[in-house]
Amino acid sequence: MAAIGRKYDVAGRDARNRRLGKAGEELILHRERQLLSQAGRNDLANKVRWTAEQDGDGAGYDIASFEPDGRQRMIEVKTTNGWERTPFHISRNELAVAEARRDDWHLIRVWNFARVPQAFALRPPLDAHVELTATSFLAALR
Repeated sequence: MAAIGRKYDVAGRDARNRRLGKAGEELILHRERQLLSQAGRNDLANKVRWTAEQDGDGAGYDIASFEPDGRQRMIEVKTTNGWERTPFHISRNELAVAEARRDDWHLIRVWNFARVPQAFALRPPLDAHVELTATSFLAALR
């Protein structure tokens, strides 16, 4: 077991995943601003916020944007270099915000990022679209 742990660079993997996630968020941030500008809503395009970068990564979404009619869009971006069915991680907080704000919350799934980025959207309830599997647990001593 120790030999496996030394060969696998967990910190390096996490750093690469953070960079990839940030790059995917930036791509979607620019796309949101562009779509609003094309819809004649430069006023809203200028208000789009990269909340994960500007406010921290605890809001349950990465980008605060708008529909062309002014309604709020809360966008969580999930990016991988793999194909569209490559599993991705989602936090308990992100799931809670998705459930609480179903009308406003959008998951944008970016895949094939390193080659030709592709994207699609998923709307709550997420368990209608994906199989949610617990991959870690918080263990509190009794």
